[in-house]
Amino acid sequence: MSAPSGCGKTSLAKRALREMSDMTFSVSHTTRQPREGEREGVDYFFVSKDDFQKMVEQDAFLEFAHVYGNDYGTSRDFVDAKLDAGYDVLLDLDVQGAAQVKERYPAAILLFVLPPSLEALQRRLRNRGLDDPGVIADRLKIARKVIEYYTNYQFVIINKEIEESLLELKSIIQVAGYRMERRKALAEEILKTFPENS
Repeated sequence: MSAPSGCGKTSLAKRALREMSDMTFSVSHTTRQPREGEREGVDYFFVSKDDFQKMVEQDAFLEFAHVYGNDYGTSRDFVDAKLDAGYDVLLDLDVQGAAQVKERYPAAILLFVLPPSLEALQRRLRNRGLDDPGVIADRLKIARKVIEYYTNYQFVIINKEIEESLLELKSIIQVAGYRMERRKALAEEILKTFPENS
């Protein structure tokens, strides 16, 4: 799941995770400092630049990127363990990371969250109270570039109203569970119960 900063992607993901017990969130590694209220191992794994670089060299990341002056990466072992346990794994990624994941996991579903307008995005960024006006201006410039990648995604949600967007997100996740690659093993078992044609 990708979106420009301030589109409500994190709020949307948190709501979906609370309501869908068979889905879990991929906790990323980052070199940025924790924000107020963020918890180690829950929101992110906070690591030094040296430790992050060691993980890159060990090919430990499913994807990694340098965003807004910091490094972010998704642990391959973390995701594989959750998938092996039967969970759908929700990843919060920038457009670079989403492309890397799709390359390594072609069955991955890519979802892009758009703001309803530039004005709505400006208002959301100001109302968060996390950044000064200069940072907000930078994020809006970057947002335009990020949005241009939306056509690389299979699904798009326009996050105008959280309840409607949540319903759309849950529908996309549920439909993804019926794809051929998710059902093929079960279908093959059913097929074995039928007599072969002579």
